[in-house]
Amino acid sequence: MIPRILIIAGSDSGGGAGIQADIRAVTMLGGHAMTAVTAITAQNTLGVQGVHPVPPAMVAQQMTSVLGDIGVDAVKIGMIGSAAIAETVADLLEPLDVPIVFDPVMISTSGAMLADDATVAAFRRLMRIATVVTPNLPELAALGGRSVGRDAEALDAAFDLVADTDAAVLVKGGHADGAVVTDRLVEVGGPVTTWTHARIDTRHTHGTGCTLASGIAAGLAAGAGLDTAVDQAIAFVQAALAAAPELGSGHGPMGHALGTVPFHHLKAAADPGGWDAAAFAARWR
Repeated sequence: MIPRILIIAGSDSGGGAGIQADIRAVTMLGGHAMTAVTAITAQNTLGVQGVHPVPPAMVAQQMTSVLGDIGVDAVKIGMIGSAAIAETVADLLEPLDVPIVFDPVMISTSGAMLADDATVAAFRRLMRIATVVTPNLPELAALGGRSVGRDAEALDAAFDLVADTDAAVLVKGGHADGAVVTDRLVEVGGPVTTWTHARIDTRHTHGTGCTLASGIAAGLAAGAGLDTAVDQAIAFVQAALAAAPELGSGHGPMGHALGTVPFHHLKAAADPGGWDAAAFAARWR
């Protein structure tokens, strides 16, 4: 069966981050994406112009609708929208026995605040049911209430968060300075796993955190171990950054399709001479 991933996050009208990036990442990595939209945003590559949270009852109805019929192999949580939504989501996820990836979204790539103080306070309950939490450095500082400017400080904050929540913490290094990006996975009772790679010089980075978290969820849903799922997700983010289509005047979207049109490649392999829909469908069943 295809891995089933439930994505709980906000919608990005510009298509660069949020639910839109999540769906593309999960699809490209072989999963089936289901969604519970927590907020509707008006945004583009230049910033966020408006946020409209979805009523908590509607978020719950979206979740119960797909969970009761399709089922789920992993969950990805992104933008929450409000403290009440956080509590509602936690109520429904606590009984589940599946991996949960929580990306504690607080600030958009353009700098817009996407979570108020009450919502951030409610993150604690979500972190305690998560398998892994994926903060960037500013988010880690906010969650830990401490400076994370140096590597040792960031690791100390991550260890404290692991001890407090019993969830693994992936400290994303994209917000640090330098030509090399370092990501660190701190697991409960385990070693620190480190990934380093050259920084890709582009302003088209909108949706990197969403994509990474959804990529991890896709790997976990398929049965991969956490370090393997993180490794795959980091590699996919790097490839998508390198393939960014350079849209918009600000922080543009990544290239989740990696510069290809997959359907065209399948069509060429299946039926070079034309678009016989019946024959094409039979070829790829």
